[in-house]
Amino acid sequence: MMSVHFGDTVLHRASERVGMRQSYQEGSWFAIPLLDGGYGWGLVARLSPGSKIMLAYLFGPKLTRLPSQEELNTLQPQDAVKVLRVGDMALASGHWRVLGEVADWNPALWPMPQFLRRADSLKRAWRVTYSDADPSRSEREESVPYDTEGLEADSLYGYGSTELLLTRLLEPADHPINRASGGGGSVSRS
Repeated sequence: MMSVHFGDTVLHRASERVGMRQSYQEGSWFAIPLLDGGYGWGLVARLSPGSKIMLAYLFGPKLTRLPSQEELNTLQPQDAVKVLRVGDMALASGHWRVLGEVADWNPALWPMPQFLRRADSLKRAWRVTYSDADPSRSEREESVPYDTEGLEADSLYGYGSTELLLTRLLEPADHPINRASGGGGSVSRS
């Protein structure tokens, strides 16, 4: 670690500062700290051109340690517990630690899914298709029956809501974080 001392002041190289931007790209694995300890992890499958929004495949099981690159590279798209559009602030700030890159990254193997947007008050729904190259750009919305199932909600998650969701998904149903209370605490695992 390179440091320069000026009396009681210590200056560090910029790349060693806490919270400094870290490098990530499509095909980067990252750790997501869970609210009650341990980690889940994710994969950056798509990044918007401005790198503000990403498509992330999220995985478990919950581990008390960070997984190895070898363990991560055994995961396949169908192993994901959720596939979401997520802001990348936690990655950019280093709050979510980059763990490495997929060997021989091929985005075609990690597709951009369609999402479902519902207007509850109108009892209407739309299947939303995003650009394969840009998870921030909606290309098409098609009216579908309101009770359509099998698609993730068309939402953009922040890092706090992503951590909460993944914590709930990776804990057993009888864990306190998953017990229904007040506004409902259950999370669909589909």
